[in-house]
Amino acid sequence: MARIGIIGATGMAGSALYKEAIERGHEVTALARNGAKTRQLLGPDASITEKDAFALSREDLAGFDVVVDAFATTPDKAYLHIDLAAKLIALLRETTSPRLVFITGAGSLMTGGDDHLLVEDMQRNPNMGAFISIPESQLKELEFLRGVDNVNWVSVSPGMTFQAGPKKTSLLGKDTLLQNTRGESLTSSGTMAVAILDEIEGPKHSQERFTAIDA
Repeated sequence: MARIGIIGATGMAGSALYKEAIERGHEVTALARNGAKTRQLLGPDASITEKDAFALSREDLAGFDVVVDAFATTPDKAYLHIDLAAKLIALLRETTSPRLVFITGAGSLMTGGDDHLLVEDMQRNPNMGAFISIPESQLKELEFLRGVDNVNWVSVSPGMTFQAGPKKTSLLGKDTLLQNTRGESLTSSGTMAVAILDEIEGPKHSQERFTAIDA
């Protein structure tokens, strides 16, 4: 059993992760600003530390084996993905515990015959609009993490489409955008939760990113 803290536990990814971790018998705490909203979503017996993610201290994190950053925000505040990663890393410099798990976007994955970044295709898509700031910021977040060698971290990226849904059999990779046999690159929130919990229970990656999609 691991002691797991989840930042963003009321979001799509965080809530699926919370439920999967509880089902597996882990000791899970939601790190959330709004305790009432969190209990409404996760249940009255949910363990909650009611605190803004940017107000967390080293002491707040010390009791966990793993802290998962499932933080989500609006496109106009996309830079907060980078800011929160930097804060968590700063709090845990020169430590090995807790382990930090980050959910980084698909835009940082490579695709095509020339292995270009998927975010480059997104930037050329007129339908992206203001949302493009999210994958751009998550790419910067991963680039920052790749320069960190004295904190125990790992990140996971979904496929091109990341949506709420039950867990499925998964396909795993590292830095290249995956597609299943139907040509889909989709990750359900349930599949993401399984990928993260499997990595927590049986670590296979250290200071690197991997990716998971629905098979």
